[in-house]
Amino acid sequence: MLEKLRGFGKRAPHLVLTGGDPLKRPDFFTLLEHSAKLGFRLSVAPSGTDALTQEVLRRFKNCGVESISLSFDGSTPERHDGFRGVPGCFVRTVEAARAARAEGLDLQINSLVTMQTREDLPEIYRLVSGLDVMRWSLFFLIQVGRGQGLREISPEEVESVHNWLYDLSKEASFAIATTEAPHFRRVALTRMRAEGIPLAKIRETPVGRGFGIRDGNGIMFISHTGEVYPAGFLPLVAGNVRSADVVKIYRESPVFKRIRDTAQFGGRCGRCEFRETCGGSRARAYAAYGDPLAEDPACGYQPGEMGEVAAGLQEN
Repeated sequence: MLEKLRGFGKRAPHLVLTGGDPLKRPDFFTLLEHSAKLGFRLSVAPSGTDALTQEVLRRFKNCGVESISLSFDGSTPERHDGFRGVPGCFVRTVEAARAARAEGLDLQINSLVTMQTREDLPEIYRLVSGLDVMRWSLFFLIQVGRGQGLREISPEEVESVHNWLYDLSKEASFAIATTEAPHFRRVALTRMRAEGIPLAKIRETPVGRGFGIRDGNGIMFISHTGEVYPAGFLPLVAGNVRSADVVKIYRESPVFKRIRDTAQFGGRCGRCEFRETCGGSRARAYAAYGDPLAEDPACGYQPGEMGEVAAGLQEN
């Protein structure tokens, strides 16, 4: 499968190897070494357990891993461990974060945005700010799997968080990104344009480099059984790497081709002037309506509200 993935062209995809806990796989380091030989950029999303030792992190670095990601869903042991249901997880994750940086691995911190974590986000930001990270990525809840027992924040709160994140991005020493909340790009884009920043400069920013990337468009997820999805939170099977070429699945499968066609988007996403830049979360649309082409219910934007500003964006 790894060798087939090189069929995307001269520029190898960026691989993120995750789990569960990928360290439980006996041949994990063999896979890392082979991936590095094939020229992939490598990131690992390990679990914050006792298995994530300094020696393991050193092996990551020696195998060619560029970065790892760890999760904080609370700013204190009580909040994080209570949310995760794993006593001691917070302390182990802090130790792993510092050990990763000591080994020269870039570090991304992920935080889940829910009704349960919303009020703690400023304190989580302060925690992240002290860990020498390259990126803080906020995952906006999709109510699938274990997420079905959690509550999403309202569209109004989503908009408020997006504007808060944009303000933070001006002072933070690291990049701030969102996952399954591409409407952050609309907020950042319109605010930067209102500040007089040229579009060419905007495209050079971390948020600008993500324009247009969304579930199934620049992203795909391959499960431990080989099934290929447009994203980890969008359980639509497009094929299996055991029986089909993974590149052909991404490029030619009806699932991927359909989800990339923004002209087929429904509701507000279909009418929105930002649909090429943003496109909404296809995973959230599917979780909410059973239709990956429906509108994203977490976005409260009404198409056309930006008026002349939006028109100027389209001209550029």
